[in-house]
Amino acid sequence: MILRHLDRYVLGSWLRIFFLTAFGFPIVSILINLTDSLSKLLDRGLTVREIVTSYVYSIPENAFLVMPAAVLFATVFTIGAMGRYSELTAAKAGGQSFHRLMLPIFAAAVGAAGFAFLVGELAPGATAKQLELQKARPTRSATARFNFVYRGDQGWVYTVRALDVGNRQLKGLLFERQGRGGDYPGLVITADSATYDGRAGRWQLRTGSSRVIAGPGRVATFGFRKLRLRSLTQTPADLMAEPKAPDEMRYAELGRYIEALKRSGNDANKLIVERALKVALPVTCLIIALFGAPLAVTSPRAGAAVGVAISLGTTVIFLLMTQITKAVGAGGLIDPRVAAWLPNGVFFLAGLLLLARVRT
Repeated sequence: MILRHLDRYVLGSWLRIFFLTAFGFPIVSILINLTDSLSKLLDRGLTVREIVTSYVYSIPENAFLVMPAAVLFATVFTIGAMGRYSELTAAKAGGQSFHRLMLPIFAAAVGAAGFAFLVGELAPGATAKQLELQKARPTRSATARFNFVYRGDQGWVYTVRALDVGNRQLKGLLFERQGRGGDYPGLVITADSATYDGRAGRWQLRTGSSRVIAGPGRVATFGFRKLRLRSLTQTPADLMAEPKAPDEMRYAELGRYIEALKRSGNDANKLIVERALKVALPVTCLIIALFGAPLAVTSPRAGAAVGVAISLGTTVIFLLMTQITKAVGAGGLIDPRVAAWLPNGVFFLAGLLLLARVRT
């Protein structure tokens, strides 16, 4: 019964600080951004209610970024307070080891990691809604698109004059693929229109011509009334998609985008790092608790200022390491996935070393 009450006490203290930090920091960040952008938003004709609502949608993105810092603050301040008031000493005197005392915190950190991943998956949609409410992004038609270029698979580039999603039609088409010579000739296909067959999952091109370019002076041109291009596998909805930043895509969506870039022969290292970070950053919540728990007992009698200094210093070091490894991974010097997980690995080893040195 005593152990159960102690677990509840530790967990309750940790959760109070965690939620205060996880939602307090984003609110402070939002207020700073609102102060800088208020006049610009009012000039766009937004009402105060619309502005407030738009910033509500920015909470998931901000909360996702500060989640590891919130875990660190909660861990350091919970254990630090227990050390200052001799609660750690009393627990050890009652037969409670330090490792057993930290189990509720480690369990809560696992929950925070899962919560961080869910918040990260909600963030892209919420951010898109925020930009829409703030009129920061022009409103696009959901059924039509005009005069755009789309990079397809296997090096194909599509230039389209008009796309009608409702009627599943393309108009004014130009398809190009770079070649390497006679064994892999370049292709240029033009067509007046194309219609999508939903059952077959294919486009049928109508009235156009195809040029096969095998080298200088080696060009053959063929006309056609109907043609099916095997590489044109995208649906009308796929062709409506516009380029997005990594933080505008969920984990699975970013994975599909990376695969499409690879098939097109593009360098996707930067995006691979960003995708790996969508998992690595939530896992940081657990690792940072493992690192912060023993760090907080190094000076058990120190005041709150020391806890703040430890938390801020650790956060700055971790963020600096993350930015450095992101750049290294994007440049291809090391595997992008290794680059994303490298800061976690360093802090995990440091946490194990500190934890082994704590008196239990």
